[in-house]
Amino acid sequence: MDEPQPELRWAPLPAQPKKTGKVWLIVGLVVAALAIVGALLFFFLPRGDAPAPTDSASPSPSATSTPTATPTPTSSPTPEPVQTPQVTAPPVADPSIEVFRERVSGWLGDAPRGLDIIAGASGQDALPVLDTLQQDAQRLSDALPPSSIEQQWREGVSTYATRLTQLRSAITDGSGVAAAVEAARSSVQQLRSLAGL
Repeated sequence: MDEPQPELRWAPLPAQPKKTGKVWLIVGLVVAALAIVGALLFFFLPRGDAPAPTDSASPSPSATSTPTATPTPTSSPTPEPVQTPQVTAPPVADPSIEVFRERVSGWLGDAPRGLDIIAGASGQDALPVLDTLQQDAQRLSDALPPSSIEQQWREGVSTYATRLTQLRSAITDGSGVAAAVEAARSSVQQLRSLAGL
């Protein structure tokens, strides 16, 4: 026996939710952002309505500034020159040996380790470490030493920088690296003893 077929009827689909709330939220945020940008531009950009400075504001001697009480024909008052105070930089304070030691101890402490790495490295692998040591040597040169050791410090840093340059040549040539490392190590040790490390 045939089962009765359900009767098909057309029914409208349920309405999808409206997205007008999201659209208005986005529009509102865009308008707020534009208002903020406009306010910032209004307050921070210079405007063209400011009066231009004129030359009439500069002081100049005039006939009205002369005294009116019985001027003598032989002498006329001359305005006194305005003296501008000269601003000089304050003298650089001589650092104490303790302050100087603290400033350079990091660079001088890294140098022996860097030289150990270079001694154990092969060829071009040592060059990045050497670059770092040369940058530290420049920082040591820029550091202001106490006046009591200034001359020895400058000479020692110059010698150390020269030794590092010789070490670079030895690494590039591939010969005499060990001797160049020892020469640089001796220079670092002299700097360390000068700084009291």
